[in-house]
Amino acid sequence: MMLVFKTIPSLHKKIKSLKLKNKTIGFVPTMGALHEGHLSLIKKARQQNDIVILSIFVNPTQFAPHEDFEKYPRTLKEDKLLAEMCGVDLLFLPDTKIMYGSSPLTEVIVDPALTRTLCGKSRPTHFTGVATVVAKLLNIVTPDKMYLGQKDAQQAVVIKKMANDLNFDVKIITCPILREKDGLAMSSRNAYLNAKQRRESSLLYQSLKKARQKIKTGEKKSKKIIDFIRENILNHTHGKIDYIACVDADTLKEVKVLRGKVMVALAVKFGATRLIDNIIVNT
Repeated sequence: MMLVFKTIPSLHKKIKSLKLKNKTIGFVPTMGALHEGHLSLIKKARQQNDIVILSIFVNPTQFAPHEDFEKYPRTLKEDKLLAEMCGVDLLFLPDTKIMYGSSPLTEVIVDPALTRTLCGKSRPTHFTGVATVVAKLLNIVTPDKMYLGQKDAQQAVVIKKMANDLNFDVKIITCPILREKDGLAMSSRNAYLNAKQRRESSLLYQSLKKARQKIKTGEKKSKKIIDFIRENILNHTHGKIDYIACVDADTLKEVKVLRGKVMVALAVKFGATRLIDNIIVNT
């Protein structure tokens, strides 16, 4: 039976008792509105650990004032059922007061080299909020392994760097993107799309796949790959491009010539809904 915890001391007490029994802990941090992508992380954690802990917390510090914090989907009843069905042992459901107290003074600032590119260009405060809440969650849960999704690739790189720099004793595992039948990366924000936007959004992954083929057949200039994706999106959808970039998959530095392990990433808005996606190409 899944146990639910809403306070840090009660969760700490349980985790200490499990560690005294030498139980390994896998942790999946989420903001809820669970979908198959989240469930794949839970299943991987279930395979690799004795105990699986899931957190659901819509973190206000990673949303800018003009973003969708208030509208972000909250489906707690359904999330609880899905979590238990997938084998979650402990569910952590803190509120903002529990996580941050009444007057927080400390936050985690990540190297700007990792955050001023890609999503960080248009969301300059986002990764400070992400790094801070994940650091707090790691301190609370003290897992052996934590599971993240490749869809949020920049977030995964930032969190790995933060955990390494701050000496967290945790192994961070990045799991593949899960997609809908038409290729759209699974995301809680997909629920915002109307029927037309949903149809057009499938072109994002189609464009990335075609770009991968161009790279595999010899195109090494990032500008040509970016221009190809931009033209494909602008000619066939009503989406507004935030960015299209080719970066080193480990350092996130933009590359002009595609060599080694490269990530081709994009962010496109359909109406008010901002979608992100990426592929990794070994050149």
